[in-house]
Amino acid sequence: MAKIGEKKAFLLHKSLRYALVIFIILSVNFLLPRMMPGDPIQTMVHQNRYVDDSTIQALRDRYGLNDPLHVQYVKYFYMLAHLDLGFSLVTHKNVADMIGEKLFWTLLIIFPSIVIGNLLALAMGTFAGYWHGGKIDWMLTAVNLIIFATPTFLLGMLFLTFFGFQLRWFPLSNLSTGGISGMEYYLDTAWHMCLPIVVLTLYELSYTFFIVKNSIVQVRNEYFVFVAGSKGLTERSIMFRHVLRCILPQFISWIALNISYMVTGALLIEVVFSLPGMGSLIYEAVMKRDYPVLQGAFLVMTIFVITMNFLAEMLYGIVDPRVGDNKSATT
Repeated sequence: MAKIGEKKAFLLHKSLRYALVIFIILSVNFLLPRMMPGDPIQTMVHQNRYVDDSTIQALRDRYGLNDPLHVQYVKYFYMLAHLDLGFSLVTHKNVADMIGEKLFWTLLIIFPSIVIGNLLALAMGTFAGYWHGGKIDWMLTAVNLIIFATPTFLLGMLFLTFFGFQLRWFPLSNLSTGGISGMEYYLDTAWHMCLPIVVLTLYELSYTFFIVKNSIVQVRNEYFVFVAGSKGLTERSIMFRHVLRCILPQFISWIALNISYMVTGALLIEVVFSLPGMGSLIYEAVMKRDYPVLQGAFLVMTIFVITMNFLAEMLYGIVDPRVGDNKSATT
């Protein structure tokens, strides 16, 4: 019973802390677009020279932009409480529908990259860390260091220029060639998404590689590994049954936490490869000062990242029960 009480206290503490974080982020999400230079209505009617000031004021009244900031703030939370993200100032479409269309394509390039990138990082980082100082370590560290030091958008541009423009192995942009359907459409879409997924996979691989490698090196020097070796266990058995097993809880937690970086990287890659995902949606919303779309897009991304972090902490507590017990005891 005492254990169950500690678990409930641990979950309650975590839930309250995340609720506070969400409230703060939602407030920042409201203020950030309004702190940007420029006016959404002026941007919207910029191409029409015949729009007079009275019409602009009428539009500002219609969209509530003339209301005091605290009134807009209350309305913002009222709409969120009713799961209403509003309508775009530019396209006049429902923001939730717009995000739903774009989010699918973003997730489609993120999840394969996370799975492939982390599996490669786990394998490469384990070998480099276990045989630290050897040729394999030197080679893998050098390659991953170069990728890690290269900005994501620059890496995307290099791949696009070499494999897309020079060799013409892959298309330069868009999701599909167009005018096709059925299985041919799916294969064509997969072909178009190869380069973005490869770039994001390398981005994820280089990020996680050093975490795995350093963890392996640290565990490799522990006394229990020395004892396992003195018992006559093979190197393979020590690596998989003792060293690798010790870092798995930290590795699982790192995957969930790293998703936030993947989302950021995916936004830049979408812009580079002209993919119609969340990156393109946010880019166009920023350029046109479309407040409802910006707020909705940041809200969805924030909830997504916080949910992943929350699940990571819960998963870490399940994989290593000492974490949950210790944290609940300190709160």
